[in-house]
Amino acid sequence: MLKKNQPLNRPLAQNKKANHDYNILTTFEAGMVLTGTEIKSVRARRVNLKDGFAQIRNGEVWLMNVHISPYDQGNQFNHDPLRNRKLLLHKKEILRLGNQLNDKGVTLIPLKIYLKHGFAKVLLGVAKGKHEYDKRETIKRRDQQRQIQRVLKNYG
Repeated sequence: MLKKNQPLNRPLAQNKKANHDYNILTTFEAGMVLTGTEIKSVRARRVNLKDGFAQIRNGEVWLMNVHISPYDQGNQFNHDPLRNRKLLLHKKEILRLGNQLNDKGVTLIPLKIYLKHGFAKVLLGVAKGKHEYDKRETIKRRDQQRQIQRVLKNYG
């Protein structure tokens, strides 16, 4: 049950390495087709997005390699933890995604999973991989911003 002061889109799972390893070009929100025990595991925050990605097959978007742990009380109704899950997007969004994925080095990765009005949603990012020197540059820029904020805080 959601309490009054909790945000609606509080992430249940996040891909923290995504912003480090990729440049996120655009994002899309998609619904997930889950079984009964899967949604219970998602609500219990037993999801790992680390190696996940999405693909477009036959005009449908599929979420691959995302690990949703089996539900503890699921017994015979439990699911395969690494099964492919269908994502729900409008046809125009799928076509737009397909056009963006045609570029070389561009992939579709899950950024976070959250609940919205009781339904599990996944935030997909159209991403381009970073080189090692890009990652170092990002870290350097972040450290510089922290130092600037510290200095401004001391004078403010």
